[in-house]
Amino acid sequence: MAPRASWKGYLKLSLVSCPVRLYPATSASERISFNQLHKKTHNRINMKPVDPELGLVERSDLVRGYEYEDKQYIIIDDADLDAVRIESNHTMNIEAFVDEGEVDVIYQDAPYYLAPDGAMAEETFAVLREAMRKSGKLAIARLVLSSRERVVTIGARENGMFVCTLRNPNEVRGTTEYFGNIPAGKPDPEMLDLAMALIKQKETHFDPKNYEDRYEVALMAMIREKLKGHKPIIAAAPERGNVINLMDALKASLSQQAKPPAKSKSKAEEAPAKPAKKVAAGGGAAENPLKANLLKAVGKSKK
Repeated sequence: MAPRASWKGYLKLSLVSCPVRLYPATSASERISFNQLHKKTHNRINMKPVDPELGLVERSDLVRGYEYEDKQYIIIDDADLDAVRIESNHTMNIEAFVDEGEVDVIYQDAPYYLAPDGAMAEETFAVLREAMRKSGKLAIARLVLSSRERVVTIGARENGMFVCTLRNPNEVRGTTEYFGNIPAGKPDPEMLDLAMALIKQKETHFDPKNYEDRYEVALMAMIREKLKGHKPIIAAAPERGNVINLMDALKASLSQQAKPPAKSKSKAEEAPAKPAKKVAAGGGAAENPLKANLLKAVGKSKK
């Protein structure tokens, strides 16, 4: 069964347009969800609308209301919404193009896939897609979703296009309240080098398959055990280590990352390591515990 489109209309650039379909790029259907049941009957509870005066009411009797003053509403019906017709109801009119890296991630909201609607649209669609791919640009357009106009970005993705709705600027909080009191001073260069070495050790290529939802996996394991009639095993969360200072923590981290797989040691390898040389005064371990930790971590990683 073909997926159902969230929106159908036209993608338009100046005088060029083609019919397109918009599909959600993500799905929450695989997530574990719970239903509310009565604790004795285990019957599923129905959430029914209640009027303070009439009690239970039918959903067919509900209407939309906009509160323009406290407890004062104006009724909005389907005909009123149909009367609000703007171009983005049925057309994604490309207004501008920007560099791919220019759109701040904090404004990016919901992802969608965009595909041509019918064989007649495929050639135009492909031309627009490849033009954006070669130029490295994202298109800025608007469309109406769920009775709200959304600004979106459009870019090439494989054989189709990727659409991302953008948050309105008034929905994004400023950083001053959260970052304003953080000191802007530069960290110790030696500790910075150690931190960068730790980052280097953990570099990899991102593959979302490597980052499954461990809570979801543990939750499903618990459910399966209950289905078997077993009492779930309570898994304790790992204890936090006692971090003496940042230097020690960074050095210990580098040491752990640099360890090769366990193997039998030769006598030479089993010989005790020589003690590390003390750092000169004016920045040594005694004066800066953080730097001492970092130096220990680097020393262990080099062994």
